[in-house]
Amino acid sequence: MKKIALLGSTGSIGQQTLEVIENNPDLFSVEVLTANNNVNLLIKQTLKFMPNVVIISNEEKYKQVKEALAHLPVKVYAGCDAIAQVVEMGSIDTVVTAMVGYSGLLPTIRAVKARKQIALANKETLVVAGDLITRLATENKSEILPIDSEHSAIFQCLVGEAEESVEKIILTCSGGPFHGKSREQLEKVTVKEALKHPNWDMGAKITIDSATLMNKGFEVIEAKWLFGLKPEQIEVVVHPQSIIHSMVQFCDGSIKAQLGLPDMRIPIQFALSYPIRIQNKLPRFDFAACPTFTFTTPDTKIFRNLALSFEALNKGGNLACVLNAANEVSVKAFINEKISFPDIARINEEVMARIPFVKHPDLDDYIESDKTARMLAEEIIRSRTK
Repeated sequence: MKKIALLGSTGSIGQQTLEVIENNPDLFSVEVLTANNNVNLLIKQTLKFMPNVVIISNEEKYKQVKEALAHLPVKVYAGCDAIAQVVEMGSIDTVVTAMVGYSGLLPTIRAVKARKQIALANKETLVVAGDLITRLATENKSEILPIDSEHSAIFQCLVGEAEESVEKIILTCSGGPFHGKSREQLEKVTVKEALKHPNWDMGAKITIDSATLMNKGFEVIEAKWLFGLKPEQIEVVVHPQSIIHSMVQFCDGSIKAQLGLPDMRIPIQFALSYPIRIQNKLPRFDFAACPTFTFTTPDTKIFRNLALSFEALNKGGNLACVLNAANEVSVKAFINEKISFPDIARINEEVMARIPFVKHPDLDDYIESDKTARMLAEEIIRSRTK
């Protein structure tokens, strides 16, 4: 029985993780649940899975959670510090980091230092501080298993292969809802349109990131740290069918690919059960129903966020941290209809150009870079909306 701490249980990944756990009660149990604001769903999940600890990040909602669970033998805490501390509990085997954005960084660091196995869905953790996280994981012998479908695919293709045999990896990308659109068409994109992903069911933030290709850019950076790659060993191709989740090309020219229906429960289950595979009753892919696979090169001139990600990857230092912070602010502004869809990348690029570059950042540098980048992004947005 593997005991799971699920950080971000009320989000899309969190809910699907609980579904995997529910379907495998002999293998997994819930030790910790955390959420940011969704009190009602957190309470409902607690009543169903009976974790040892529940944490609501928003301290103003602590009383509501505490009173609702007062009749249960469940410990209730509140605040970001509590989330960062709870991952060190001796009873936890695996920490699933399904929190959105920068908020997942400090809990992941604490979990790694506590030598926990990490099932990583929070890609921003490696985007912001990949060098620090991977170094700590090596020092503390903490295993990091990817939950992202693309990185899970790469991970599965690499099992049993020698590291030096890898020539490059190929991350596939659906292209999002605006693949093939012109700059002029993107200027008119609405929030409602951007939230309609053609293949995946995800939360609002990651859905917008997928539409701008920022999500793919972050996956490029994450792949560098997960698999120890050079920037030139990472390629992105647009594959609208979202059946081939990613590929690895080896030194002899052969290519391995991992295929399956676009369902996040599959990579979640693989991360939780690794190194074994367990059965499930999820739908199977039918080749006859999708006889054609297509591939094109992404347009980084129109979808600038992907180009910015490669720039951050190549330059290193604190630049990816700055990009992530700017993007979180700009995406929120777009969702709140304060800026246009293309403005997201424009603001990200301006912030990257103006924040001081730190070549060898430590944790304090990352924290300061994140804070400064957010402030600058908000200032730019205010100037555009006057």
